[in-house]
Amino acid sequence: MKFKVIENTHHKGATWLMRLRGDTSSIKRPGQFVNLQIDGCFLRRPISVCDWDDSTLLLAYDVVGKGTEVMSKALPGQEFDILSGLGNGFDIDAGTSHPVLLGGGIGVAPLYGLAKRLLDKNIQPTAILGFNSADRVVMDRMFSDLGIETVVATVDGSQGTRGFVTDALRNTGIKADYFYACGPQPMMRALCRDMAIPGELSLETRMACGFGICACCAIHTSHGPAGVCKKGPVFKKEDIVWND
Repeated sequence: MKFKVIENTHHKGATWLMRLRGDTSSIKRPGQFVNLQIDGCFLRRPISVCDWDDSTLLLAYDVVGKGTEVMSKALPGQEFDILSGLGNGFDIDAGTSHPVLLGGGIGVAPLYGLAKRLLDKNIQPTAILGFNSADRVVMDRMFSDLGIETVVATVDGSQGTRGFVTDALRNTGIKADYFYACGPQPMMRALCRDMAIPGELSLETRMACGFGICACCAIHTSHGPAGVCKKGPVFKKEDIVWND
């Protein structure tokens, strides 16, 4: 279906924010994604849903290649053909009373919409956002503007807590009963190993079709092979089998 660009602005560093207008009725949960057709690119580009309402869609994306470079040049009024509401998303009815949101890099994007939906259910989350350095920190003010505790961790210590999101969680003494996470694979693996509480992880991987036909994004789970685009991108911690 067609979505029309409302605004497409540079946020910081490699990160851009694009808001589009279109039919968002197929988006049911935070953590789902969309697949954009990009002029000049054979494959669509999967982008996490950052936020949405009845008629608009917010995407946060990093310019990392040809497809996202084309996206960054889109002007208001331009249309994109988008497959919307893909994947399974986070479970906001997991029975948590104080969850922690753990994001790494642009993986913080889907956690923003998740934070808003948790707040709508009177659940107060804490956000811990991890980056390599201060110049890579994005969306932290967007989280804090929601009125939730927001902690930044940087590997080099140039902003916030020095270290990874797990270090920030330990150093700040935040007591959480559940976690939601999205970020690079090494971070996801470490969380599955180190977190004693239950949780869900949104995995980042290369995709082609986006709806489970090509099987190029399959991973090992405790239930057998599963396509990240169809069975995920969100999996429960205990369901992921890591090939160490």
